[in-house]
Amino acid sequence: MSINTSADVVLVRQAVRQFAVELGFSLIDQTKIVTAASELARNTLDYGGGGTVKLEALDEGIRRGLRLTFEDSGPGIPNIDLALKDGFTTGGGLGMGLSGTKRLVNEFNIVSHVGEGTCITITKWK
Repeated sequence: MSINTSADVVLVRQAVRQFAVELGFSLIDQTKIVTAASELARNTLDYGGGGTVKLEALDEGIRRGLRLTFEDSGPGIPNIDLALKDGFTTGGGLGMGLSGTKRLVNEFNIVSHVGEGTCITITKWK
């Protein structure tokens, strides 16, 4: 899915919720993955200048999950450790975006190169 407008952020939220429901996630876990997706979609738009998200349903035997991969070709994140620190912000918010997102999911991976862009992959297991 493309993320190029605020309307696309809403569409990402809706698609993630639908996937989570279809996978049988609890209401709490639906809320967590949708909140994480919303934050990352908004970051992709606001800081990355737009990009994409790939949604994958995971089925590993008895374990089911949802993996989301957000990619942009924006300016990148110069200091990932600092960006993941509670309270750090470049946008005037509370600074809970990336660190808060990381706490909402089971797996969180970020790769970023200055001048090339950022790729963040999150996974929530049922």
